[in-house]
Amino acid sequence: MVAFYIVETNGAGGLFRAMRVRTLVAGAQIMARALWTGSLSFGLVNIPIEIHTAVKDKGPHFRMLRKKDKSRIQFQRVAETDGEIVEWDDIVKGYEYAKGQFVVLTPQDFEKAALKKDRVIDIQDFVESDAVDDRYFDKPYYLLPAKGGAKAYALLREAIKASSRIGVAKFVLRSKQRLAAIEAIGDALILSTMRFRDELARLDEYDFPPATRVEKKQVQLAQRLIEEFASKWDPEKYTDDYRENIMKVVQAKRERKTPDLEPVADPQSAHVVDLMERLRKSLGTKRAFTAKVAKATRAGRKSAVKKSTRKTPTSHRRTAA
Repeated sequence: MVAFYIVETNGAGGLFRAMRVRTLVAGAQIMARALWTGSLSFGLVNIPIEIHTAVKDKGPHFRMLRKKDKSRIQFQRVAETDGEIVEWDDIVKGYEYAKGQFVVLTPQDFEKAALKKDRVIDIQDFVESDAVDDRYFDKPYYLLPAKGGAKAYALLREAIKASSRIGVAKFVLRSKQRLAAIEAIGDALILSTMRFRDELARLDEYDFPPATRVEKKQVQLAQRLIEEFASKWDPEKYTDDYRENIMKVVQAKRERKTPDLEPVADPQSAHVVDLMERLRKSLGTKRAFTAKVAKATRAGRKSAVKKSTRKTPTSHRRTAA
């Protein structure tokens, strides 16, 4: 099933409505339509590109229903003063500069304030990739070369890889200027929208504990614990357990069964009485758990081999070529 969105708008910066249309496509895979088309520019180089989403919405999604008959709930635009339903044509946008005081902006006002929509992602700098901390990154997108841009796209990608830098760019998306990072991952160029500096809360706005409160022995013990949990990054290892459990509940209720889920209580309190003692107790738990899983796996394999030996005569076994 493929979902398409039909958008109705009454002008730049104006109100819009989106209707989702679902279409069944049998026996074919359709690449999602580009969210944005234009060019990627640095210096005198312009590469025609498309922006595609890099994030999948896995849900699950729920609808609000009336309890007695499961009728869907609809929302209407209602005026606060008299409770009357308001049509789209009668709605304007207003900026509340004081409580209950508004300045109304027209589509023409938004046009005046809009930045030049030249459909260009303008790379302004190439900076060390480690120089930008994670707080600035927002949402990733895939950049794909448009017609005629494959060779220049590949050239820029390989040059970025070799430089160990990321491009910092500005572009306009949905009538709003965005800051973005351009980096190379595998065969792809990735555009990640970024936050501007004034969108981040400063560290000095919060009271973080100073390092002087931490004892050297505690740090060493904590480092041992970190090393015990050290592992290689494997994104497949981390799954959304809550989503999986919710879908188990949904499936069980469809089949009018009780979901096979057991709540897991955390035996540890958030209040740490003795940090050193808690750290000491934690040491070895990772190794013990890993050893237990490995032992169970070996036992399962031995059991499978024994069963296979009993069921299959030796003369009938197939040997590897």
